[in-house]
Amino acid sequence: MEVITTGIFILLTVAAYLGSRYLYFRYNNPLVNIVLISSVVLIAILSLGKFSYAAYTPAKDIMTILLGPATVSLAVPLYRNRQLLRQYGAAIILGVGMGTVVSMVTVLCITGAGGLSREIIVSIIPKSSTIPFAVDVAQMAGGNPALAVAFVVATGTFGSVAGLALLSWFKIHDPVARGLAMGTVSHGQGTAMALLEGEQQGSMAGVAMALAGIFTSVLAPVLILWFVR
Repeated sequence: MEVITTGIFILLTVAAYLGSRYLYFRYNNPLVNIVLISSVVLIAILSLGKFSYAAYTPAKDIMTILLGPATVSLAVPLYRNRQLLRQYGAAIILGVGMGTVVSMVTVLCITGAGGLSREIIVSIIPKSSTIPFAVDVAQMAGGNPALAVAFVVATGTFGSVAGLALLSWFKIHDPVARGLAMGTVSHGQGTAMALLEGEQQGSMAGVAMALAGIFTSVLAPVLILWFVR
């Protein structure tokens, strides 16, 4: 019975994704976001069917196995656009580094001014890196890993919904700049949306996502130590 339920959940997840993807390309509107819509549909199905998250977990575990190959596959568009790395290498490293620092410092200023607890602030700081980086940073600094995951997902979802539209609104149309911005701020979800827009955007977003994770791991502990003192 569990095997059948797991199979049904996998099919529902794939159907939600394909339906959301169709709507995205059909209407080309930032609010028609693949991750957001498919997540809402799945949550609604689980809630209406009175299924617990534990019941969905086996299906989730099977599907997340594909995250590794999917991440590695980002090397394909990157290899095709490797000339961009040679051309803009220094600018990419500097830009992603500055973007990562600005993101973390902004969080410190806003959350500190808001009087939030140290645990929450530490958990928010690595929000623009991927979940493995954010969880490790939060744990080392005394934050809450669950909160860190929640903030990472929320950041990625918001960035994937509004990121490209905001870049267009500010008249930033260069594919390299758009990809780097999405990967730096919105990690995996932003990279997925950048890849849908174009191969150059997706390859640069993948580079930015990796660099942002490295910069976060190195710089976040320093900023947190400074904040505590």
